[in-house]
Amino acid sequence: MTSRITRLPLRLLSIVLGSALFVSAVAAPARPDAGAEPGTNTVLEWFDQTNASVAAPTMITNIRTWVISWTAAGRAIGSHANGVYAEAALASAVHDSLASIAPQRKNELDAALNTTLARLPEGPAKTRGVEAGRVAAAKVLAEREGDGLDPASVNEPFTAPPAAPGVWQPTPPAFGPATQAGQGKGKTFLLGRSDRFRPEPPPSVTSARYARDFAETKAYGSADSTVRTPWQTNIALLYRPAILSSWTQILRQVLTDGTNRSIRDSARLLATFHAVTGDAYIAVYDAKYAYLAWRPVTAIRQAGTDGNPRTEPDANWMSLFPAPDNPEYPSGHNGYAGAAAAVMTRLLGPAPARPVTLASPDAPGFVRTYTSWAQTAEDVINTRVWSGLHFRTSDEAGIRLGEQIAQYDLARLNW
Repeated sequence: MTSRITRLPLRLLSIVLGSALFVSAVAAPARPDAGAEPGTNTVLEWFDQTNASVAAPTMITNIRTWVISWTAAGRAIGSHANGVYAEAALASAVHDSLASIAPQRKNELDAALNTTLARLPEGPAKTRGVEAGRVAAAKVLAEREGDGLDPASVNEPFTAPPAAPGVWQPTPPAFGPATQAGQGKGKTFLLGRSDRFRPEPPPSVTSARYARDFAETKAYGSADSTVRTPWQTNIALLYRPAILSSWTQILRQVLTDGTNRSIRDSARLLATFHAVTGDAYIAVYDAKYAYLAWRPVTAIRQAGTDGNPRTEPDANWMSLFPAPDNPEYPSGHNGYAGAAAAVMTRLLGPAPARPVTLASPDAPGFVRTYTSWAQTAEDVINTRVWSGLHFRTSDEAGIRLGEQIAQYDLARLNW
């Protein structure tokens, strides 16, 4: 897969972002201050604190935590690239954001802030940075209040439609109620309307394209598939968890890739990445509940009702993993993956400065190495077929949707 998004040099991140999401909340001092103790990485400290604070049962709520915390950091840092002011502003902004979102971690967050600030020399730069962080965090939190991305709003009640060919129904083995029905109604970060790039409807269940997708997923995505290779199974296992956890691994490696990246650039990279992928994930769910397409497990078990002479039912078919309790089209993993690869390609170029690796507790001992961002998206397209959760058309539609949203969102940043 070739990315449609061209590279934006990371040095341009030093220009103040034009979007309302990222406008600096506090004017920073014009003079850069001396740096703190050499070798200390405040960005990584607060990256890890953010990751430790992410514990909501809905992925979009966790993405929201990243966006708020690191948008506040980027605003607070303002025009400073590095130095005491930038470090104090970042730590203060992320601390206050997380303490509000995850109050159960307040003691740990307070201790982490004390650790960061204790190594910074006293003086006006430190004082102004701490205050800027506090002001920025309070402002971003206020802007996102009531945005509909809390678990209760995301999982608003949904009544499944009457059973019909192609229409989503609760899936085996649990036959649970629909989840995340309200996600597509949540407030986006940069996108505006969540249906701005809603994809065209999925192929008709009587079409030849549907039959091809059906046959591929039926063969490769079955729990007892005889054609899926061990390597393909491991790739499927690698991406079984929420895809945010996969990219958290990757982003941390990017932050330690040896690139001479400033504190300001790192904060803005994280804020931008999560805002864009969050928008893609919201938009996916707008489309899912607009089209209400059935999952492969339902499609394969009920193929005799679809009116397509090319499909054959298997009443006992099960996917490699149980299907999520929501409609199939388009793929959420792929909406996120398309946006993620596009953002990284645009900001950092088509390949990481150093190869990045991905591991998962679901695939113990298996590690995947990536030398381009396009490879990450290609794997996600395939893995959702090999796990039996999606048809290939749904995966490709998700990738396109993510790329479109990345193009739109990044243009709106206007740096």
